[in-house]
Amino acid sequence: MLIIAHRGASGLAPENTLAAMEKAIELGACAIELDVHRVENQLVVIHDRWLQRHTDGHGLVHQSTLAALANLDAGQGQRVPTLWQVLECINGRCDLNIELKGRNTNQPLIELLSQAQRHLGYQPQQFLISSFNHPKLMRLKQQQPELKIGALTASCPLGYARFAEEMGAYSVHIDVNFAEPEFIADAKRRGLKVFVYTVDEAEDMLELQRQGVDGVFSNLPDQARATLGSHTVAPGYVWS
Repeated sequence: MLIIAHRGASGLAPENTLAAMEKAIELGACAIELDVHRVENQLVVIHDRWLQRHTDGHGLVHQSTLAALANLDAGQGQRVPTLWQVLECINGRCDLNIELKGRNTNQPLIELLSQAQRHLGYQPQQFLISSFNHPKLMRLKQQQPELKIGALTASCPLGYARFAEEMGAYSVHIDVNFAEPEFIADAKRRGLKVFVYTVDEAEDMLELQRQGVDGVFSNLPDQARATLGSHTVAPGYVWS
């Protein structure tokens, strides 16, 4: 079962920062999940729409400026990085699940991924794009059919994983609290990968492994690896 470092190794370093990304790589992560919002014309890596949850700033992320963000403390002296800075930091050493948050993120994402492939040596199969905003994901898939998309849900819908299949998704990402065996079985019948978030308890990991999920997002990838056993995948093949 694949272990995906949630927001980098966010249980060991400030989440979504370059330190968290480096820590995840150090621990042998073959995939990292991160969150992006648009500020000015760039994508920045931060989870919440409000600055005060993860930085010493205040206000809405999208109303900030890149200059202002560069001066905020995101924990232990870390800064809020741009997505390009993260792409440079990781430098193709693992695959990425980029979760789209906020507004107007599709076009800058498309441009950045193209640049990452041209200038940093990433392969197209190293990217999986996810969101709770399913219309946004659908539009992205229509613009870039070759991109893999992951449909996020924090519920167990009546139609189980039908919504993800209808979107042409590669995977469905479900909250651990709603990862019922029936949902997992339905998703697998539809040919979807199943990734569960956020899983930090060993008992949950082992139960999900028994149920046949394809991977878990964990804040503690080292502990997850110790629980589930070694899983080494070459970069570029995680989302294959």
